[in-house]
Amino acid sequence: MESKSGRAPGWLVEASGVAAQAFPTGALYVVATPIGNAADITVRAWWVLSHVDAIAAEDTRTTRALLERYGISARLVAAHEHNERAAAQRIVERLRAGERVALVTDAGTPAISDPGARIVRAVLDAGQRVVPIPGASSFTAAASAAGIDADEVRFVGFLPAGANKRAERLRAIAADSAACVLFEAPHRFADTARELAAALDPGRRVVVARELTKKFETIVALAARDLPAWVERHEARGEYAIVIDAAGGTRAAALDETTRLWLAALAEELPAARAAAVAAKATGLPRELLYRELTALRGGSTR
Repeated sequence: MESKSGRAPGWLVEASGVAAQAFPTGALYVVATPIGNAADITVRAWWVLSHVDAIAAEDTRTTRALLERYGISARLVAAHEHNERAAAQRIVERLRAGERVALVTDAGTPAISDPGARIVRAVLDAGQRVVPIPGASSFTAAASAAGIDADEVRFVGFLPAGANKRAERLRAIAADSAACVLFEAPHRFADTARELAAALDPGRRVVVARELTKKFETIVALAARDLPAWVERHEARGEYAIVIDAAGGTRAAALDETTRLWLAALAEELPAARAAAVAAKATGLPRELLYRELTALRGGSTR
């Protein structure tokens, strides 16, 4: 199939074999786009965007600039967080009529801390096909460059805005021995860094990644206790991906019966976070391990 733009990089198309692959009609193509470096677009993403009947975009202006860069002429429709439900219904109607529709956001993979999940769900619920076109993702980019030491990596995304829910989420992160990845905007990063330093074990390893794939990309590893000082020395720039490494030694640590008895007594008098902090000072065990044990004693309650 010829590209609508007529500017197909022929040898790449031939080498990849993309033109000979199945390209079903009546399908939603969830297409990852570059998160900063335009060179990160994949051959398959370029080919799909060149041949679908329409592209549903978070911001049509941003997507149009990307398409023009690659000589792609396509029909754009708006599909952002404020019209996602209505856009989903229109997309389902297009798919039922046999069209192919691509879904993109301003950068990265749709529906991963970006609009798109409602549209994907509506398409699946309608019995239409969803085809992922994988590519750039801040989550996987940060995790791959962090050197994490964990059997499990959890995706957190952006923290809640409300103070209580935010504090609850931070306590859960601190108590979890697995590694996790969260996102933050530049104007909130300083506050988040201070909150993480207060919530995490002081020595827990944290990797800060900002401006991923861009000219001023920065990836630095430091202890949680050092986050506020690092923020003071570095101007906020671009979006942040924060990787919290697995809690060192937590998986191997074990609680003896005496410690369990102390925890049970503390649990009757103090909130779980405070009780865990006191017990950590007294025993030298990781606070997150003690917090997890306390919440288990209370059946999941943190009070």
